[in-house]
Amino acid sequence: MKQIRHIFAAFAATMVLACSCNQVLEEQPRTFYEPGFFQTEAGVEGGLTALYASLRYLYGQAYYYNSLTTGTDEATWGQSADGNFKSSDLSGLDALDATSNRSDVLWNTVFTYINTANGIIKNATEVGLSDALIAEAEFFRAFYYFQLVQTFGGVPLDLGSGELEFNSTPSRTSVRNTVPQVYKAIFADLNDAVAKLPDTQRVTGAVTKNVARLVLAKASLTFGWWLENPKNIDTYPSCDRKDLDGHDASFYFNQALTICQTAIANPGPYGLCDTYREVNLAQNDRNKEIMLYADHTEKSEQYNGGSLTYGGGGAPDNFAGWMINWNHGTLNIDGVGLVTREACQEVGRPWTRMAPTHEAIKVFTSGDITKDSRFDGTFTTMYYGTWNKSGNPAESVTGADGSKIPLNGRVLSFIPEVLDDIVYPGNQAGGANVGAGKVPGRADYVFDLNGISRIAYPALWKLGCYRTNYDKANAAGDPNAGSTRPFSVLKFSDFYLTAAEAAFKLSKNDDARNYINVLRKRAGNWTYKNNERVAYVADFGDELVAATPATITLDYILDERMREYYGEGFRWFDLVRTQTWQERAGQYTISGANWGDHTPEVFTRTIENFRYLCPIPKGQLDGMEMSEAEKAAYQNPGYATK
Repeated sequence: MKQIRHIFAAFAATMVLACSCNQVLEEQPRTFYEPGFFQTEAGVEGGLTALYASLRYLYGQAYYYNSLTTGTDEATWGQSADGNFKSSDLSGLDALDATSNRSDVLWNTVFTYINTANGIIKNATEVGLSDALIAEAEFFRAFYYFQLVQTFGGVPLDLGSGELEFNSTPSRTSVRNTVPQVYKAIFADLNDAVAKLPDTQRVTGAVTKNVARLVLAKASLTFGWWLENPKNIDTYPSCDRKDLDGHDASFYFNQALTICQTAIANPGPYGLCDTYREVNLAQNDRNKEIMLYADHTEKSEQYNGGSLTYGGGGAPDNFAGWMINWNHGTLNIDGVGLVTREACQEVGRPWTRMAPTHEAIKVFTSGDITKDSRFDGTFTTMYYGTWNKSGNPAESVTGADGSKIPLNGRVLSFIPEVLDDIVYPGNQAGGANVGAGKVPGRADYVFDLNGISRIAYPALWKLGCYRTNYDKANAAGDPNAGSTRPFSVLKFSDFYLTAAEAAFKLSKNDDARNYINVLRKRAGNWTYKNNERVAYVADFGDELVAATPATITLDYILDERMREYYGEGFRWFDLVRTQTWQERAGQYTISGANWGDHTPEVFTRTIENFRYLCPIPKGQLDGMEMSEAEKAAYQNPGYATK
């Protein structure tokens, strides 16, 4: 296989630098791993470091992020979208095929690291590697195979030298294993990892028993759904939907629930943060709730893996946070640009490639967002004047109602309720140059959430960039570089929602409700209002718990998953696992792509069943020395090979 024939490098990276633990992984740039490299202690340890660094080539990579977010019930294409985003939307603008589907990022990246794991595992005994370090390699091999099997169906376990063997010889042919065969390998590795990994991290950010448990629980839940197959969706390569060990779907749902219960009862160094805001607050990154992350640093370009001053939009930069971020820099009153692009979480670098759908916003506003903190802890809905950071000395500007807005005053707001007295400008711009409306008695310009569009919408706060040098007086803090924040991959909170879904599948309604309510109670705890920028101590947790429906449905679980993880780049997996993609995302609502567009339109997506598997990338097929018929058989049904 052209894409998996080499043993690639561990690129320069860092594990973590902002933690009290002084043990961090030391990394050395390397462009190639020769086979003998893994036969030394330094080689296998270097390979392990490469596995952690590999996370940056997926997580925070915005085109892969797009493939898992655009086209779901979370997001659609935004005003500045190119074909990468419009094709993913499946709403008829661009074709989504083997050349345009950005799941190619996954395929073209992870086989390299699977092979690195194979090399470590194969040579570990010879170099005296401990069982715990071998288990780290087993974890990564299983983790990446889990991402692949969810995305493409069955994938090759043999990279050229035998199943799960280290390959150092270029191979231009490939055979795909079936889904049950791949899961059998995943479960074997993860069970071994759970048995041999320590409870606590050997270095900051390293995997542990509970990290492996969470992936094992999610894989068990997903395989249970695959075995059950409620919508009769085809798999590929074709095979019976049977477990090779003879277990049924309920066995795997029970496995998922039991694993989650064990982890929750034995959290080790992990746990829930006290408030939802704390989980995603930049100054609180690498907290106890975030169990696995693709790390970055603002202290060194070498160890960051990308420029600290300008990002071009490619891996290993973390630039996913630019995507659901509209062009707030257009805000202007009387020639004064109101909001400066800054390396702060609320503003950041706008690309306007993606936009939240009205339906996604309604998942939040269907509850009481004055009590549930997750809307405030997910979106930026209020913008403040920072024109001094662009060199403008004005002390104030004229607001929407004619009064003065001082420096650092609020200049624009997205208002949750539909306002009867809002007046939008009659032209395409106006309204602080972005088509925003006026409300009597308000100095700030406003949008109501029924008027959000592909060009103006609440931006995604939780992935916003941050630099400590932003704290310097009047500093913008290099907002055009990729974010140096870690990108979260696994969170402790997912034990609760995975347990809830498994309990639901086992008809254990009370258990499902109880697990959901742990997170809903936390969501009711406030210490700060993000968007109003004020301390606010209140606890509505008991009220949110009381408002949880008596009977938990799958839709409600998916709503809760969105409220917890909106915009984090995993939604497609949720919808594909539960086979609810068409029901949840087949239609969506949003206003147009011009300033001043406030009339919602309904759009239809064509989500055919074959879309539940992504295409094998065309570049992979082109590189294989196989007949056209063999390539056609290798490709997933519904997608062309040319």
